[in-house]
Amino acid sequence: MQLTLNVNGAKRVVEAEDETPLLYVLRNDLKLKGARFGCGLGQCGSCTVIVDGVAVQSCDVPVSAVLGKSVTTIEGIGDDKRLHPLQQAFIDHQAGQCGYCASGIIMAAKALLDANPAPSDSDIRKALARNLCRCGTHQRILRAIRSVRAPGEATR
Repeated sequence: MQLTLNVNGAKRVVEAEDETPLLYVLRNDLKLKGARFGCGLGQCGSCTVIVDGVAVQSCDVPVSAVLGKSVTTIEGIGDDKRLHPLQQAFIDHQAGQCGYCASGIIMAAKALLDANPAPSDSDIRKALARNLCRCGTHQRILRAIRSVRAPGEATR
């Protein structure tokens, strides 16, 4: 069936069944490869996108659940000519080792910072609880996100 989605600020029409995971539509139909397939169970966060301001695991969300909502992928926040501040911070702090999880973590962090520009370290950890990094760059990831938050926030 034909479905109309709002992805990265543009209306996109796709042919998909209602229960098709959003991740599959993004990657296969819309050719947006930033959200990655990791576990397929909504537990690793590699597929995180933002839906109406909330970070969600797109492998675990049927495409029908986002009809009429705004979906933002990593491709929608910056590009090679103008990176989003979080993308630049990940580069500056060498926060991505293999990079597989990076787009999902950046999207979870963006949703947090959009809702709370000055999150505490505890807020950051809580927002990233559903995002796994197997390379062990957690401290660099936290430093990168801290560098983007609004000034004056305590570290606790």
